[in-house]
Amino acid sequence: MMNVKVDYNMSAWKKTIIAGLISYIDAGSIVAGASGLSMWQNYLGMDSVQMGLLAALSSNTGGAAIGALIGGKICDKYGRKFVYNWALIIYMIGVAMIVCATNYPMFLLGYIVVGLMVGADVVASWTFIAEEAPSKNRAKHCGSAQIAWMLGPVVVFAASIPLNSMFGLLGNRIIFAHLIVVAAWIWYQRLKMPESTEWKNAKEKENELMLKGTLKKISYMDFLKGTSLKTVLLCCGVYTLWNIAASTGGFFMPYIYEHVGNLSNSMALVMQCLNFAVCIVATFIFMYTADRYNRRVIYGIFGAVPMLCWVVWTLPVEMLQTWMLVAFTIVNGFALQQQFYQLWSSELFPVRYRATAQGFTFFVTRFLAAVWAFAVPILMDTVGFRVAAVILVVLCAISWIVGVIWAPDDRGKTLDEITQERYGDELDADGMLVSSNSGIGHPSH
Repeated sequence: MMNVKVDYNMSAWKKTIIAGLISYIDAGSIVAGASGLSMWQNYLGMDSVQMGLLAALSSNTGGAAIGALIGGKICDKYGRKFVYNWALIIYMIGVAMIVCATNYPMFLLGYIVVGLMVGADVVASWTFIAEEAPSKNRAKHCGSAQIAWMLGPVVVFAASIPLNSMFGLLGNRIIFAHLIVVAAWIWYQRLKMPESTEWKNAKEKENELMLKGTLKKISYMDFLKGTSLKTVLLCCGVYTLWNIAASTGGFFMPYIYEHVGNLSNSMALVMQCLNFAVCIVATFIFMYTADRYNRRVIYGIFGAVPMLCWVVWTLPVEMLQTWMLVAFTIVNGFALQQQFYQLWSSELFPVRYRATAQGFTFFVTRFLAAVWAFAVPILMDTVGFRVAAVILVVLCAISWIVGVIWAPDDRGKTLDEITQERYGDELDADGMLVSSNSGIGHPSH
């Protein structure tokens, strides 16, 4: 690793921006493939099973799922900075494999590598942002990472329209190549960033207690109980179910616009670009309101959007009109499930296993999205996309109901205050140790 001087006086906003830019290359890697999926299918001769496998192991789904599960654990053990520095180096190697791919195995392997690293980095970065953000502006800082996530698709889709038109598959390779340049710049800037202060202090205290023999290691099964389990169920209920629909849109939407909506490739990309542009507007609304007003109310309003929008695709193909697709594209951009998930998964778990727990919920989300992504092309080839759309409407409805019932409202509170209020006597005076009743805290005598 290069010897670069760490800037310990770096502002909270600069830390947020540099850490949050992973969202740009995460989303960029997803939609870069989506924007040229038809061309890659023709070039590599992919059938529906191979396309499903590609989608299932990409940064949109399975690859990111496994990366988040492993990365979250490493993140809590070795630090947020350790993960997001090394992950980006390997990410760049994976993207380079895609850029140079001349056969399906090479293309698929590149996708897998990128997915693994995106999953690990997202968990580290989102956790770091929440820990370094001022308590009164935590939603605003978390939302800024989502701006980067939406900006990636806007830039990629906007650039893909002329590049795909002029250069065909070469244009899509160029789109992927630009992600290497962006990742290299982010990696260098991150070398200057300090470690998360909250994690560093908690780790020092944890090491002291481990040496005294008064603290046990935490396993996945240990935090899947009590209040932590309730938090996991909230995050998965809101994010996992909605993300099955969102991941469908993120990876397959241009393909769906073309093959179900009968739009041209260029028009499909314009629609996707428009959707993510609206998502940016929606995220600014989240950033402005979530630190000021009741979060359950805000979620109740915007969380219903996907459930209503996906109804359009349940109509017979002959009934679909261009204005309906435009309406779907615009209105669906106002969904705020991902923004709330990033906030809740970063602030509702204790610092000791915050990244591990977030990584687990991210794993569940992307894993189920991977299973679904594998099935989508097969469903389209057999029973048609209408059946898939009905399933998506139902899942989005459940996601909305879970959030409306159980969404917390922790505006303005520090992470320590949230931990103490949510976990109560499950933690000891240090705010770290789970009580002996749950089997994680002090050893039995």
